[in-house]
Amino acid sequence: MSYAIDFGTSNTVITRWNPATEKPEVVSLRGISHRVAQNPDLIPSLVYVEQAAQEQVLIGQQVCDRGLDIQADPRFFRTFKRGIGSDIQGFLPELDGQTVSFEQVGRWFLVNLMQQLKTNNPDAGDSLVLTVPVDSFETYRHWLGGVCQDLGVEQVRMLDEPTAAALGYGKADQETLLVVDFGGGTLDLSLVQLGTESQSKTQPLGFILKWGEKNLAETSNQRPKTARVLAKAGQNLGGTDLDNWLMDHFAKSQQLPVTPLTQRLAERLKIQLSLQPKATEVYFNEETFDSYELTLDRSQFEEILREHQFFDRLDTSMEQVLQQARRQGLTVEDIDAVLLVGGTSLIPAVQTWVKQYFDEGKICSSRPFDAIATGALQVTQGLEVKDFLYHSYGIRYWDRQNNCHNWHPIIPAGLPYPMNEPIEISLGASMEVQPSIELIIGELGDAMGGTEVYFDGDRLVTRQLSEQQQVQTLNDREGARSIAELKPPGYPGCDRIKVSFLVDEQRSLRLSVEDLLTQDTLMENQVVAQLS
Repeated sequence: MSYAIDFGTSNTVITRWNPATEKPEVVSLRGISHRVAQNPDLIPSLVYVEQAAQEQVLIGQQVCDRGLDIQADPRFFRTFKRGIGSDIQGFLPELDGQTVSFEQVGRWFLVNLMQQLKTNNPDAGDSLVLTVPVDSFETYRHWLGGVCQDLGVEQVRMLDEPTAAALGYGKADQETLLVVDFGGGTLDLSLVQLGTESQSKTQPLGFILKWGEKNLAETSNQRPKTARVLAKAGQNLGGTDLDNWLMDHFAKSQQLPVTPLTQRLAERLKIQLSLQPKATEVYFNEETFDSYELTLDRSQFEEILREHQFFDRLDTSMEQVLQQARRQGLTVEDIDAVLLVGGTSLIPAVQTWVKQYFDEGKICSSRPFDAIATGALQVTQGLEVKDFLYHSYGIRYWDRQNNCHNWHPIIPAGLPYPMNEPIEISLGASMEVQPSIELIIGELGDAMGGTEVYFDGDRLVTRQLSEQQQVQTLNDREGARSIAELKPPGYPGCDRIKVSFLVDEQRSLRLSVEDLLTQDTLMENQVVAQLS
């Protein structure tokens, strides 16, 4: 049986394909799942480390049931997903004599989740789909691929979260969909075109990452659907940031201490304000006699959002997607439906913001929590995904004008993969009697504003950086930088090697290098960086 996991910053959802009903269904895991009101079963993305050395942890609702989520305890972790693959500014906690990284916490969470899933569902080891944020750097995808090695699953695929949401909303009869995925840690927008292979005029542009020997087409006798991603935009902005802003507001106006407890109260206020115009949270501790009463209405909440340029940041992402769409000849009127997913999309001010761009009749918001996980299951039912590279890739060089290192783009963002033809550049020696040529390859983020992840006390938060390009190097380590040994040595003044860059169907960056002087092939179709 096929299962899918939507690993979220605040909550995680598991679904499985029911062959009897031929429909997806949400899986509830006793002890770690939690249901609120009419929402489906959610698993809080929480971890409490009991013994780091023995990898003994509590996850999900287990942490809440023991009251471990309201204590200032370094063994308690929340919103750790947004720290995975990021350059954390600050000190990571040391538990039981070892430093604990967010990658480690995320692995503990997913491995324990999978163990409990298999305990109740032995068939969960057959096929699994994992969803990833559209704005995630390849280090996150690479980390997730490494975790998959520990899950003991025969076949694993990855799919962008917004693409999965488009499928999960059941809009197969629509052709062009905009998904606004606004969860606890990220805002992801994705313009997706659905259809069938018979309707598609192009060859497949990419495929879901997969392990195992099974072929996607073997899972269904039907003609495969296609989901082509036309445009993407995303940023590290989510419900956790809003919780932090509310805490800071009450800390300033009521001298409220910033603790895990007050953060939980702020989160409850935010959730209430999605259902009613005014909200109040009261807390009283019978042992310490500490008491808090927090009151907020929607107008005050929206003013706090404006103070943090919240709506300006939303406009930036929307304009990026619409601009990419216009380059392909698509206008706002060509978008058939707008799908809202993620808990933050339930905030009335967010829904009002979306209505500034689209007719209300096109906006769907009935499945904010399970659309991603249910849609991801469709890759096991004959779905074929066409995709492109979200980030560009380049090489580092010394910028003499600015006296610093800079980056020269080689493979542009938006390029379909696998690439049919390589991109070629020629390089020469930079000094006399140069024995080799090295290249540092990087994944280039948005130059309009990067994101810094840092600690504010014991809170893991993000801050938007203006006019600073975010780059993650892919091969900046000993033994990986050198791409050509020059025999005889090189001299400045002329091109010495020709380098060919190619991205294959598995999003692997491959290099071929030819010595222009000797006509020798120094490297042939070699994987130098894994982009997936």
